[in-house]
Amino acid sequence: MTTARFAQIAPQLEGQAIELPSWAFGNSGTRFKVFGSPGAPRTIEEKIADAATVHRLTGLAPSVALHIPWDLVDDYAGLRSYAAEQGVALGTVNSNTFQDDDYKLGGLTHVDAKIRQKAIDHHLECLEVMAATGSRDLKIWLADGSNYPGQADLRGRQDRLADSLATIYERLVELGPERRLVLEYKFFEPAFYHTDVPDWGTSYAQVVALGDQATVCLDTGHHAPGTNIEFVVMQLLRLGRLGSFDFNSRFYADDDLIVGSADPFQLFRILFEVIRGGGYGPANPDGHSDVAFMLDQCHNVEDKIPGQIRSVLNVQEMTARALLVDRDALAAAQEAGDVLGAHEVFMDAYQTDVRADLAAWREERGLPAYPMKAYAESGYQQQIEAARVGGTQLSWT
Repeated sequence: MTTARFAQIAPQLEGQAIELPSWAFGNSGTRFKVFGSPGAPRTIEEKIADAATVHRLTGLAPSVALHIPWDLVDDYAGLRSYAAEQGVALGTVNSNTFQDDDYKLGGLTHVDAKIRQKAIDHHLECLEVMAATGSRDLKIWLADGSNYPGQADLRGRQDRLADSLATIYERLVELGPERRLVLEYKFFEPAFYHTDVPDWGTSYAQVVALGDQATVCLDTGHHAPGTNIEFVVMQLLRLGRLGSFDFNSRFYADDDLIVGSADPFQLFRILFEVIRGGGYGPANPDGHSDVAFMLDQCHNVEDKIPGQIRSVLNVQEMTARALLVDRDALAAAQEAGDVLGAHEVFMDAYQTDVRADLAAWREERGLPAYPMKAYAESGYQQQIEAARVGGTQLSWT
């Protein structure tokens, strides 16, 4: 029975942590329009309060990622204290070198040394934010690239990127051995001919050259159609360089939809490889797991807080299903060359409905059995819509 098997894997669900992005609670949209939402946060404190609501209802989201300069404040120590009062911590610090006119032709890869230095200085500022907030990870995603053949020296840009990252990394290491530089990749957009960090191999090559405190961030939406993402996960774990996930879902490109909404089986397969590869489990002595789970989504037409609740629940459900895979039976079938037998073991776990078990598991921990329903009945959405009148709603533009 599912319940008996679930009881065996339930202890492994303890301590699962999925970081929420601050920007998921502000207004977002498409290339054509950013849509306003009643009750949208006007300050970073209101973003944190919304994120803390997700954590109170799910027990899955104990930290909030910041994005600089979107989340600039004068007092990060004070912001850290405010987050603690709300029951969450401040997490990954994300840099931004894609919304300044100077970076139109690149930031860390720009041919102009002055603009490169400006981009480096921005990352050094992000490191200061990390020091004040107690954050472990500096995550770097670059929009750098070119649109036309011959527009840029491809090799020269890689060399400049390596030099820029080395300067940032040197300062990061000075902050302590627990700090990490996490380099994200994306195969296209906004550049269309070439992107300077387009794939996991390029990111891996750059971080390996830096040192042990540099890892790769895998965004599940940042791959060409048909890419076997779980193979990439396996390889990065095998190489010891998978630092974090940005979970979302896509149908066509970088759609940033709710994780698991387009292809829940893919999410299951990814999480199986994380578990099988040792990327999921008890926290290290410093209180962090080796692989950080984070959401990176834009809720354009749905309410923000329920969108984040649904997302973390999807990750939890597919984690539970992945833990249900009978690893011994799977290995025996694989070694025997039993193709369909191995596939059946895998699919049995995926097709197991664990929702009732998870609801009971939550209740045992003093959490709502059904967080989506609990949020709808809490009145929080109505409260923030009534209270957050006036001021300027925050967005990613």
